[in-house]
Amino acid sequence: MLTACATFVLLIAGALVTSNDAGLSVPDWPTSFGSLYKIPQLVGGVKFEHTHRMVAQFVGILTIIMAVWTWRSDRRRWIRYLALGALCTVIAQGILGGLTVLFYLPPAISSAHAALAQTFFCIAVAIAVFTGRRWLEKIPAAEIDSRRPSLTTLGLLSICVLYIQLIAGAMFRHHGLSWWPHVLNAPIVAIVLTWTAIRALLHYAQIEAIRRPAVIMLSLLIAQLCLGFVAFMTRVAWGHDAVQPELPMVISTVAHVAVGALLLATTVVFSIQVRRHVPGSAAKPLRTEDRATVAARAPVSS
Repeated sequence: MLTACATFVLLIAGALVTSNDAGLSVPDWPTSFGSLYKIPQLVGGVKFEHTHRMVAQFVGILTIIMAVWTWRSDRRRWIRYLALGALCTVIAQGILGGLTVLFYLPPAISSAHAALAQTFFCIAVAIAVFTGRRWLEKIPAAEIDSRRPSLTTLGLLSICVLYIQLIAGAMFRHHGLSWWPHVLNAPIVAIVLTWTAIRALLHYAQIEAIRRPAVIMLSLLIAQLCLGFVAFMTRVAWGHDAVQPELPMVISTVAHVAVGALLLATTVVFSIQVRRHVPGSAAKPLRTEDRATVAARAPVSS
């Protein structure tokens, strides 16, 4: 949970760098003005870029601790490999961040850096779910979903359209794409996520693990659409001739990125819980486990 929360702070720090056009305020990497440990004078864009790097280093350290701890204490092989995948992802993310500086913010690399950051956030949130007390101790009440498309399919479709939106938005923010693909995909995102959440609330509201993320999805979707409109107006309609980013532009775009990250992570959690509690008719229902079996799968207590 600490790693996931720190990653969310890192996403905000990265959005502040992009929104303030501060990506090259520190011109070298992996050093900052020639030093690996000295903190430069935090003025202008340097305060955004160097703070972003410091938070990124903290997240990297947390990820190493999480991966080692999980590998040593959790008996589930798949969660060990997921933690190892998180470590590989954060390493790749750091390399992409360095390449954006060394190659002077190429849109493709900068957009990949942004997309991979939110992917790592989702992985961290998923690990927090899988290692949580509720997941380890609570016996899932499985119900077969015979509807078409299944709720599992809708959850995966929601993640896909959100990723398309994420990549289109990142390409626009990093000057690699016009604004219209991002705007045109927004109604598709709204329709798919609303469909998914309403289906879940109509048929599986009695399952708290599904009801709660579905409600959060709808709430975040409404907030994200409103923030997207405000960000478009401040940055595209009103601020396209601004010499430097103005405060309304920065606040709206950073909030838009932050809520978008929360929406994607919530959709991932929703899909995980749907797979656990409402398998499709073609899938085998999850076996009812007694508490002795659950305890055998749980992490080793210290």
